[in-house]
Amino acid sequence: MAEGVSVGRPSGSLRKILVPLALAQFICSFAGSNMNVMINDISKDLDTTVEGVQTAITVFLLVMAALMIPAGKLTDRWGRKRCFTAGLIVYGIGALMSAVSPGLGFLILGNSIFEGVGTALLIPPVYILTTMLFSDVTSRARAFGVIAGMGGVGAAAGPLIGGVIATAISWRAAFVFQAAIVAVIIFLSRSIVDPVAPDPTRPFDILGAVLSAVGLVSVVMGILQADTNLGLMVVLVAVGALILTLFFLHIRARERRGEEPLLSTQLFRNRISNLGLVTQNVQWLLLIGTSFVVSAFLQVVRGYNAIQTGVIFTSATAGILASSLAAERLAKKYPQRTLILVGFVATIAGIGVLLAISAWAFAPGLLLIGLGVGVMLTPSVNVVQSAFGEELQGEISGLSRSVSNLGSSLGAAVAGTILVSNIGDKSYAAAMIVLACIGVVGLGATLLLPAQRVQRS
Repeated sequence: MAEGVSVGRPSGSLRKILVPLALAQFICSFAGSNMNVMINDISKDLDTTVEGVQTAITVFLLVMAALMIPAGKLTDRWGRKRCFTAGLIVYGIGALMSAVSPGLGFLILGNSIFEGVGTALLIPPVYILTTMLFSDVTSRARAFGVIAGMGGVGAAAGPLIGGVIATAISWRAAFVFQAAIVAVIIFLSRSIVDPVAPDPTRPFDILGAVLSAVGLVSVVMGILQADTNLGLMVVLVAVGALILTLFFLHIRARERRGEEPLLSTQLFRNRISNLGLVTQNVQWLLLIGTSFVVSAFLQVVRGYNAIQTGVIFTSATAGILASSLAAERLAKKYPQRTLILVGFVATIAGIGVLLAISAWAFAPGLLLIGLGVGVMLTPSVNVVQSAFGEELQGEISGLSRSVSNLGSSLGAAVAGTILVSNIGDKSYAAAMIVLACIGVVGLGATLLLPAQRVQRS
């Protein structure tokens, strides 16, 4: 393993490296939520509908989820730093394409495809590098606290920043802002050195990559059909489940033949890691799902403009920022299971407050959700990443980010599908109730986690 930090605070060089890594997570999370407050502006400018914008948002999240596992594996072959830089470049190109989009199709190409592919390439290296460089639980919790916190802030602050830019200039300027941040990250990441040399001869499981991507895409696309074609939804979800089953059988067969699979089946045999992955998926599903539902409701039903909607979300941003900054102190004082448990309770309570639907309830409800999500982001990541040694970090990082982004996709798909079918008070309440029920599932998974420190496989 590359030399990490075992005690005390990280060195100045590592803190310097942490800045571009955290900014990268920020801008990718920002991209997943900032369009929520520009639904009306984009739909009018591009002559499309709320459903069309929802599709662009969901496809962006879906592309990330589908490609995160193969991209995580490619870091071993191409190198973590090279994948990180390549991802930033592709992302930046996609942001600029989105800024000049003449129609919805071009927006989907730039934002959903290019930015989605770029994110899938650059995010796994963020978590792999962090795990390799920060070796003990406390220092890693501090580093993951910064990165996960910036991710949460990006998702929560996306509506505010996007709203300010869209109102003051144009929704197109929000994508120029993303491209500018990407340029800054590329400049700041010059000093990052890959702690482990890439191995160009490392085999890559192409069939496994195709099966995993197609399976995930089929499941989420099926959910998107829930409000228009129930039969097609059932078919797509069933096909997706079948393909994912074939994917698992495929990687198990490769292992038995002594060949390297896309993912080691060992990743699925670790009970603690599996439960941690469930909590990660549900956390991002709740955050992105709530963001989309509340943003669409405020704009379409209440008539709020982009900046008014963004201001409402400042309470969620403040909550995530406050709890993420306390990640290191909380990690020293409480078990990770306790933090995740408290986070889910606070988040579900926040959704309950949002169900009141009265104007005063949005700020406190979003604050509770922000505090809850911020509290549990870091320990959930730490539970999963720390469950495996260095040799599996590329795979578990890809799987972890894929599961998290799949949660984001499902949040936008599930909640959005319920809401846009007939936007109003009833559909808003139905979407929030579904999110609360899913939160209970995450709470149940957390209760099954052990209270003690995670032991590596």
